[in-house]
Amino acid sequence: MQVGNISKWSEKNLKYLLIMPTVFLLIALTVYPLIYAVIASFHVINIRTGENVFIGFTNFIEIFKDQYFWNAFKNTIIFTGVGVTIEFTLGLILALFLSSKIIGRNIFRSLLLSPMMLPPIVVAVIFKIIYIPEFGIINWVLGLFGIRGILWEASVHTALPSLILVDIWEWTPFMFLILLAGLQSLPLDPYEAAVVDGASGSQIFRYITLPLLKPVIVIALLLRTMDTLRIFDQIFIMTGGGPANTTETLSLYIYRHGFRFYNIGYATAMSFLLLIFTVIISNFFIKFLKTEKVFE
Repeated sequence: MQVGNISKWSEKNLKYLLIMPTVFLLIALTVYPLIYAVIASFHVINIRTGENVFIGFTNFIEIFKDQYFWNAFKNTIIFTGVGVTIEFTLGLILALFLSSKIIGRNIFRSLLLSPMMLPPIVVAVIFKIIYIPEFGIINWVLGLFGIRGILWEASVHTALPSLILVDIWEWTPFMFLILLAGLQSLPLDPYEAAVVDGASGSQIFRYITLPLLKPVIVIALLLRTMDTLRIFDQIFIMTGGGPANTTETLSLYIYRHGFRFYNIGYATAMSFLLLIFTVIISNFFIKFLKTEKVFE
C-alpha cells in the first residue's frame, strides 16, 4: 500500500521534480545577483580595501549629483534613440523591398544577414581599422575626391556618430529579419479587398500594412532598445568612452567605477537605476502592444 502511494505521489509530482534543477539554477543566476545588487547599492563596498559600510541612500543621492553619470545617460539615450530609429527605418524599407517577388531576393537576404552573424568585438575591430585616419578605407575614398581625412574616433564631433554607424551596420539586419517575417505572415484578404476598392499603394501601406504589422514592430523595437541600452563592448574597444567622455555610455561608466575604481556599491547603485529605467521602457512598449488595435 505504501509502495502504491509512493508511486502515485511520484507520478503526480514528477514534473515538478524534473524542473527543480532548472529553477534552482535560475534562482542562483538571476534572483541572488539581483538581491545582492539591491543590498550592495546601499553600501560602500571597495574590493581593494575590503571596506563594506552601510550608507543608506547616499549612493543614489551622489548619482543624481554626478555630472558624469548624466553625461553617460545622455550619450546612452542618443545612441539608443538615433541608432534604433535608423535601424528600424532601414529594416522596414529592406523588408518591404525584399518581400516582393524580385530576382535574386534570397541571395540578397543572405547577404543582408551576414553582419548580424559576426561577434560585436569582431565588428568593432573591423571598423576600428576602417576608421584609421592615415590609411583607413573611408578616408582613402574621401582623399580621391580631394577631401581631407576625418578623425572619426578622435574628434568630439564624429566619435559618437561613428559608433552609431557601426551599430546600424550590424543590427539593421536584425530589424529586417523580424519585419520580413512579420510581413510574410500577414493575411492576404485585406490586400485583395483594398485592391478591388481601388486603394493606392501608399493607402494600403498606411491603413493595412502598418496596423497589421504594429505588434511585430513593437517587439522589434523593444528587443533592440533593451539591447542597445546596455551597449558596452564595441564602445570599450573602439573609443573607450573618449574623446572627452563623448562616447561614454552608462554600461561603460558603471564598468569604470566597478572594475577600475573598485567602488562596487556605487557601480551597483547605477546598475540598479539602469535596470529600473530599462524596465520602465519595456513596460511602455508592452502596454502599447496590449492597447494597440490592429486592422480588422
